[in-house]
Amino acid sequence: MRLVLIGPPGSGKGTQAKFIVESYRLPHISTGEILREARSAGTEARKEAARYMEAGHLVPDEVIIRIVEDRFKSPDCANGFLLDGFPRTIAQANALDAMLGRLCWPLDAVIDFAVSEEELVRRLSGRRSCAACGAIYHIDAMPPAREGVCDRCGGELTQRKDDTSEAIWTRLVVYRAQTEPLIEYYRDKGILATVNADRDVEEIVAEVSGILERAKGK
Repeated sequence: MRLVLIGPPGSGKGTQAKFIVESYRLPHISTGEILREARSAGTEARKEAARYMEAGHLVPDEVIIRIVEDRFKSPDCANGFLLDGFPRTIAQANALDAMLGRLCWPLDAVIDFAVSEEELVRRLSGRRSCAACGAIYHIDAMPPAREGVCDRCGGELTQRKDDTSEAIWTRLVVYRAQTEPLIEYYRDKGILATVNADRDVEEIVAEVSGILERAKGK
């Protein structure tokens, strides 16, 4: 299967991506992870991305598109993949269509995780991470045993700068302007499935499983 996940920050895409990758044995192509790893090694496109990031600039679309296309050449993508974080814009979606057209690889499904903005702010503003080991907590949903202290290693828990209320609303404005148009784009293609992600994880997993089973049966 060839899948794309879209949804605003805090919608639970990461949790669902992990479930899909483990259950369906698909390679997880996360542009965020690829860019974070770009400084260490890789293709010319990754090295170019690293140069942009080291200079404090955004990585241009054409470089990100080349990185994704390089990733598609890996043998593990021959039988499918899960794209997470790409495409983010209509321009990137058009580029993805062109890439997949050359490969004769149609997308099987695009899953949109819909959550109210108020719930997104609650989720993200309550998130805390360990500066030492990277463990993630939530002050309401998954608090540590001792406030401000990591259960795993005893490190200090901190709030990311982009998880403050002001930063979250800025991120949501960007999402609405740049990424939300993809919902209509893929709906018009007949491959969009929208999931109410404002529920328990188990309920969301069950719905996602149904979507993927139907996609497999096409």
